[in-house]
Amino acid sequence: EVQLQASGGGLVQPGGSLRLSCAASGFTFDDYAIGWFRQAPGKEREGVSCISSRGGNSYYADSVKGRFTISRDNAKNTVYLQMNSLKPEDTAVYYCATAGGSYFLLQDAIEGRGAEYDYWGQGTLVTVSS
Repeated sequence: EVQLQASGGGLVQPGGSLRLSCAASGFTFDDYAIGWFRQAPGKEREGVSCISSRGGNSYYADSVKGRFTISRDNAKNTVYLQMNSLKPEDTAVYYCATAGGSYFLLQDAIEGRGAEYDYWGQGTLVTVSS
């Protein structure tokens, strides 16, 4: 059974930082690209970032480029999202997810090209507020 569990959210002031973690199990982790998406109250889901299966490639939505960094540790079956210079508009529940294991489908999801996520777990709430 594929399981993805995001953690690390919390309340942070504008300009602050958080690091989210995504613990994965139930599949061959280093065969899968992993992505992050977020959903704010009353808003549509927004793809944020993705990373290829071995970590050699990463991709970011324009809204987070230069502020967020995705990474992974395949020995720990974990993906991270380092979020710096946080803004109130980053407030959302953040989820880690897969799209058939494909890095390119995750890119398509970020760009709104119709790709769908197939697995995601419970998200973690990030609130950016003073």
